[in-house]
Amino acid sequence: MRVAVGMSGGVDSSVTAALLQEQGHDVIGVYMKNWSQDLPGMKCPWAEDLADAKRVAVQLGIDLEVYDFEEQYRQKVVQYMIDAYEQGLTPNPDIMCNQEVKFKLFLEAARERGADKIATGHYAATRDGALLRAVDDNKDQTYFLYRVTKQALEQSLLPLGVYTKPQVREMAAARGLYTARKKDSQGICFVGQVGIREFLQEFSHTEPGDIIDRATGQAIGRHDGALFYTLGQRHGLKLGGGLPYYVVGKDMQRNEIYVSTNLNDSALWMERVHLGALHMINPDRTLQQGEHLGVRVRHRAAIVPATVAANDGDEATLQLTEPQRAVTPGQSIVMYDGQECIGGGIVIA
Repeated sequence: MRVAVGMSGGVDSSVTAALLQEQGHDVIGVYMKNWSQDLPGMKCPWAEDLADAKRVAVQLGIDLEVYDFEEQYRQKVVQYMIDAYEQGLTPNPDIMCNQEVKFKLFLEAARERGADKIATGHYAATRDGALLRAVDDNKDQTYFLYRVTKQALEQSLLPLGVYTKPQVREMAAARGLYTARKKDSQGICFVGQVGIREFLQEFSHTEPGDIIDRATGQAIGRHDGALFYTLGQRHGLKLGGGLPYYVVGKDMQRNEIYVSTNLNDSALWMERVHLGALHMINPDRTLQQGEHLGVRVRHRAAIVPATVAANDGDEATLQLTEPQRAVTPGQSIVMYDGQECIGGGIVIA
């Protein structure tokens, strides 16, 4: 097949391209230019990443094209993230990137240019349009892929799902790939090493406000913007002495952060979760009341048992068998049926 491989300039996508080429596919590399804006004190690494992707393409003897999605990315991913934070939510831009860009825009553009399928370096597997967990549970990325459609997965290859990260590093080194020892990127998915606080400071207006001890109702400190804080957060509060404080809530209209020293505060633990924007990978798969599932409340969290308490089309309520800490509005809860990721939704309350 003719396969367009999304090459980010990292080791995972480099090995993906090499493996598919060795399997006999006609491989073409594609670098998605999603963001190129520098931020104060932080140069966007897109040019360096593109250069690394080109080096690997030359090593493999394949063409590399650049797809410019920057305008659509700002609208679909970046603005979504900023809007959510300004509403007091904690969104996940990586999930939206996969839904709107990698398995939609990239797929459509590659198909228009003659590709039979696309491929990415995600740690997950797909079979007949189903999304399956990776062998390497520590690297499994199905959490970030739950909003992809069955139709898109049927046109996608995810060859790294059967390997561990150390194996991928070894395969890159054995093939002499330029990116074999390149460190994995951290920070926001599209900016590189910059943190979310630094990013939001550039694109959102923030005002200082009070930090309130929920037990006493007294102001015990000041914050520099309520949107910077998320449920369960401990660091960055700058409250001196005594027991550590944790964020247990916030009021965006009053611009207040509520904190507690009680690790068992009821606001920090949730066992009945209401989800909105429900997405099922297979549109024919519906949740049944009383159905037993496994769920992940965040990336790398253990999969815990849950029961479907209610399902109303775009929304669902899940009853967890044991309370989970810091289940945060705006974040995703992803559902599993054994090894298969079947979908998920965004936490409302």
